[in-house]
Amino acid sequence: MKNKLLKPLSSFHALLKKVFDRFLMYLYRSQFAKCGENVFFFPTRSDFFYKNISLGNNVYIGPGANFIASLSSIEIADKVFFGPNVTIIGGNHSSHIIGKFMWDYKISDKLSSDDQSIVIETDVWVGTGAIILKGVKIGRGAIIAAGSTVTKDVPPYAIVGGVPAKVLKFRWNVTDILIHEELIYPPEKRIRKDILSQFQNEK
Repeated sequence: MKNKLLKPLSSFHALLKKVFDRFLMYLYRSQFAKCGENVFFFPTRSDFFYKNISLGNNVYIGPGANFIASLSSIEIADKVFFGPNVTIIGGNHSSHIIGKFMWDYKISDKLSSDDQSIVIETDVWVGTGAIILKGVKIGRGAIIAAGSTVTKDVPPYAIVGGVPAKVLKFRWNVTDILIHEELIYPPEKRIRKDILSQFQNEK
């Protein structure tokens, strides 16, 4: 009997949390530096430095997100989606001063390299539990495998994974990427063939 009573209570509680999260989501949209249309996130289950985060259109951020950038920015373009528990960190603690405890460092002690912006371009998929660190640019069409730690730039249409993340392969060859680009991007926004070839030759 007790279990029969608890089950509907549990379902009601889950529904209440979902409704409250959705309400806060609409309320907190204005806290971002920029927030486009059709953006979904979970404010009660995530931690955002709202004022330093810019979001494009059609962005989904799964629950458990931790997007931190106190002295830099996080720029996320259109049609990007994040799995649960993704961490983005746009800064680092300093450790360069001889004769000073790291605990005692002030903001004025920071180096310019300690805080660098992060850019995530259009049509990127970031898997569950991935970590993206300061100064990284993720090219459009890229896929970040679950559990990866991204410490350097990711080329367009690359699939990366591991700790630290490395290019595993590209989604398509250069010819197919050019066809893909022609189908969904206007001419002035397409990536040139020579640039795509350079990225794939670097692998």
